[in-house]
Amino acid sequence: MIVGILKEIKVEENRVSMTPAGAEVMAHHGHTVLVEQSAGVGSGFSDDAYRLAGAEIVATPAEIYARAQLVMHVKEPQPSEYDLIREGQVLFTYFHFAASEPLTRAIMKSKAVAIAYETITGPGDTLPLLTPMSEVAGRMAAQQAAKYSERSQGGRGILLGGVPGVPPATVVVLGGGVVGTHAAQMACGLGAKVYLLDLSLERLRHLCETMPKNCFPVMSSPATIRELLPQADAVIGAVLVHGAKAPKLVTREMLKSMKPGAVLVDVAIDQGGCFETSRPTTHTDPTFLLDGVLHYCVANMPGAVPLTSTVALTNATLPFAVALADQGWQEASRQNPGIKEGINIALGQVTYRAVAEAFGFPYTPVHAVLT
Repeated sequence: MIVGILKEIKVEENRVSMTPAGAEVMAHHGHTVLVEQSAGVGSGFSDDAYRLAGAEIVATPAEIYARAQLVMHVKEPQPSEYDLIREGQVLFTYFHFAASEPLTRAIMKSKAVAIAYETITGPGDTLPLLTPMSEVAGRMAAQQAAKYSERSQGGRGILLGGVPGVPPATVVVLGGGVVGTHAAQMACGLGAKVYLLDLSLERLRHLCETMPKNCFPVMSSPATIRELLPQADAVIGAVLVHGAKAPKLVTREMLKSMKPGAVLVDVAIDQGGCFETSRPTTHTDPTFLLDGVLHYCVANMPGAVPLTSTVALTNATLPFAVALADQGWQEASRQNPGIKEGINIALGQVTYRAVAEAFGFPYTPVHAVLT
């Protein structure tokens, strides 16, 4: 199969969907790997490194789309790419369709096969391709909360860990999954007082046993959130509903109870955000102030640390990419139910229920397109 690795064109996105080591594995499986010129430079991988791994460097994304049967990205295709996508072509990337109706319509119109990293499942209903970037984003969320709590960045001028004689900051983390746990661990490591909220009593028991002593796992509810917001110096939104829009846990009305200069970090912004006042921002212009509260809503947080992120992502995606190239998307889906869960749109039909429900589109069970 011909596999295409595109250069990312989203603002300040420096990751690449496959390392040279990954390209070498694909080549060893007999596949032709096309890499867009300079695709890996932002992550520290030169074109020559890909050539040595057996890949072919091509000049334009148009050539990738024209030749490749399997096209890999990190972020979703951008509007300039929509007309390049071919019917039946397999696109393998993070899509987050439920957050963008224009993207969903464009991929439906193209009649391509869209396999989303974020909905592929593993043993125990895990999300193996979302997990590594969730780990990165969670750790970054605490770093950003610390950074933007500085007065020079628009925050309250508070040190998350405090110092002897001065109490630490209070950090509230909404969601005790991968993002939330890593965010809480980092904030705890900085010395903050951390409240970690989740809806699962079983998960809270686990967190009570494993998290540091300055982390307080708490059952989440609207009342609890309202109670904690006035105490919070930073709030990290880390909720996830598989393939669907994030719930709005903090309303604009609730912002009135927060301290001036408090920081909101919305890691769920890829899925529409879990704060009512969130809107996507970029690494170039990462924050905005609303009702006295500083919002950080960068939609591709791991793109700021591409060396770490690209290697972590390739470690996770490569086995699935090899399976798709070796077997084709239909046979790979039959043999691996986790890949089947990743098929969000196929041949013009929405095959992931949460995406169909997000926009009121007809839903087609995925088995109907596996001929």
